[in-house]
Amino acid sequence: MFLTIIVFIVILSVLVFVHELGHFWVARKCGLIPEEFGFGYPPRAVGFYKNKEGKWCKLFGNNQAIDAADTIYSINWVPIGGFVKLGEDEVAKEDANHFNNKPIWQRAAILFAGVFMNFILAAVLISVGFMVGLPQTIGDLGPSAQVSNKQIQVMEIIENSPAQSADLKPGDIILGIDGVAMTSLDVMEKYVDEHKGEKLNYQIKRNEENIEKEVTPELRKETNKGGIGVGIIESGVVRYPFFIAIWEGFKTSVLLTGAILVAFYELIKGLFVGAGVSADLAGPIGIAALTGQVARMGFIYILQFTAILSINLAIINALPFPALDGGRLLFLLIEKIKGRPVKKEVEGTIHYIGFILLMILVVLVTFRDVSKYAGSFKIIFNNILNFFS
Repeated sequence: MFLTIIVFIVILSVLVFVHELGHFWVARKCGLIPEEFGFGYPPRAVGFYKNKEGKWCKLFGNNQAIDAADTIYSINWVPIGGFVKLGEDEVAKEDANHFNNKPIWQRAAILFAGVFMNFILAAVLISVGFMVGLPQTIGDLGPSAQVSNKQIQVMEIIENSPAQSADLKPGDIILGIDGVAMTSLDVMEKYVDEHKGEKLNYQIKRNEENIEKEVTPELRKETNKGGIGVGIIESGVVRYPFFIAIWEGFKTSVLLTGAILVAFYELIKGLFVGAGVSADLAGPIGIAALTGQVARMGFIYILQFTAILSINLAIINALPFPALDGGRLLFLLIEKIKGRPVKKEVEGTIHYIGFILLMILVVLVTFRDVSKYAGSFKIIFNNILNFFS
């Protein structure tokens, strides 16, 4: 279980650190000198900076007086993610290199850079995945694709179906039926249709365990053929040559971003029309539980999972909601339209209210996660207590 905790912290740290690195790098390109760029969160453990004489110096803690002429690069005691101090909440005065005195397009570029870096991270991870072999559905992959470990996998269980009664689960791999190997979707669908109404013995691989399930196919109205009420795909490990893998990685990231945007749209629309929050929405506890499941599946699945989380983080941060990067970009748009910035006191208050609302949402989703993943959460919590006892 400690593997779950470690992997979760590493993934979260990479996602946040890359996001903040985007802000920092573009800020430097725009001529800003951020006060501090740190790995982890304060209190500060150790920091490095150039003094006014151009010499590198070291400092410990937060209270040491320094004469820094450049950004402080720090390592902090809370080893999760990172941060950058741009000084956007401070009084600009006459400093031409202050964030608030930069042109709107530069400030917008700095704020958007975190979102963009999370997308780039996802594209890089998926590209690396395609170089070494990435699990995905098998369709029209083109002549350059090299496919191995082909398998038939359950993606969806239809309610009140024979599959649900037999306790089949999404993610189950169908190895065979009645001892006959299922080599393709066509072979399996034909076999099931020819034996509708008969009790069939499914050989299933679930995680690392091989199990058997007895299921009786029935005539399904959605296909007018014999079936057990599952959505299935033919998947495999897909690998591309180096340069094609890079192209496929970026293309897949764009497609994933589009799919996640559609999912967010459906979620928000559901809230407004009274459909409620999707049961698939997960918070920190849910993501930690999912991380544990992915970690047990292997490194390549962790790579894939991290890429998807990175795109999710990018989209969430781009939303025009106070306290998020998208909310700050919205205020820049208002400034461009009005010809003058919104009062800092007003903007600060709105961002503060937005932050409180986000924290309330996190608490509510976390509460639901604890209920939904009670078993996993209890094991994680008990292991932490045992470790420190």
